[in-house]
Amino acid sequence: MNSLSSDPFVRNEREEKIAERSDRLAAVFAGRAAVHDRDGSFPFENFDDLREAGYLALTLPEEFGGEEASLYEMLLAQERLAKGDGSTALAVGWHVSQVLQMRIKQSWPPKLYEDFCRSVAEKGAMINQFASEPTTGSPSRGGRPQTAATKTEGGYVLTGRKTFCSLIPVLDQFTVTAFVEDEERIGTFFARKGPGVGIDETWDTLGMRGTGSHDLLLDGVFVPEEARIDSCEGVPNGGAETSDHGGALLHIPACYLGIAWSARDFAVKFAADYRPSSLPGPIAELPHIRQKIGEMERERITARTLLYSVADRWDRLPGERASMKPELGLAKTVATNAAIRIVDLAMRIVGGSSLSRSLPLERMYRDVRAGLHNPPMDDSVMAMLAHRAIQDAENRS
Repeated sequence: MNSLSSDPFVRNEREEKIAERSDRLAAVFAGRAAVHDRDGSFPFENFDDLREAGYLALTLPEEFGGEEASLYEMLLAQERLAKGDGSTALAVGWHVSQVLQMRIKQSWPPKLYEDFCRSVAEKGAMINQFASEPTTGSPSRGGRPQTAATKTEGGYVLTGRKTFCSLIPVLDQFTVTAFVEDEERIGTFFARKGPGVGIDETWDTLGMRGTGSHDLLLDGVFVPEEARIDSCEGVPNGGAETSDHGGALLHIPACYLGIAWSARDFAVKFAADYRPSSLPGPIAELPHIRQKIGEMERERITARTLLYSVADRWDRLPGERASMKPELGLAKTVATNAAIRIVDLAMRIVGGSSLSRSLPLERMYRDVRAGLHNPPMDDSVMAMLAHRAIQDAENRS
């Protein structure tokens, strides 16, 4: 029997192929993950494998040679990829989710968009958007960027520093937000590595050590007028009318559930194989171990059911996406907190040896905690849910 047939969230042959590819890549990445985690190094070879496998074109439009994956399909791919290496999955997740957003919003100048899409399909190009800054924190909190865009002949000059720039070691281009001084508003610009672009290798963290999320330095970087994304001609409101409303950010919880899935598999196999001399059989037969395994399953099934049901609804009902922001946020916060609990339970099952760097659980324990700091934050999600509940009550009164 096909191993994927036991997963109720793989619904058809296309999804099965997407999942199988991620499983193959994850198996390779798992063999490298410990070294990159220990060294804090960027896994360039993983991205060579992703490029060779065609993964980088996962969400690219079919007309440009991509697979045009739905949100649901992207999550299937990302969750399984994270079973091998969470850092690689989260990093490439920013690329495939950005490409999905670009496909939906259509906010880029047409020629620039076509050229970029072809570079993804033909050369394996990648992209990410950088908005966080040391003094403003997460852009989800609404801070004005200190990075400045000054109008000049033929375009703009950008100066500033961006933080949490995942993928930056392997990117040749990126988009960046900056405050346009002449207009007193925030703009988004497509920039390429070149004169004035630098990297400050600041990324030395507890978890997700292989994402390469260093600081990006912009010192008088010229961006031509046609590479400004948020105000391209012929696209109403810079594409705001067709916003994905945060749907593509579900790549984040998919990643952390993938890490937790791997921890669960490790713990269950350990419990089935470990036979201490004090027991007549494996520890999997002990009631308190079976209780913990059951708790892991409860957390995992609940989180996956919410995540994939929200993604399916988002795909099927584009007109409802604007009203789904609370559900999108809830799927993220439920999944990331569930992932933390699953890995904690896995370590309790395995016992003291789970703290050893010779086993993967301690890395997974550190990696899943990073989910608490990816957007949207738990408090923002609770505020959205509360606001909607209060509005509903007021509307009924």
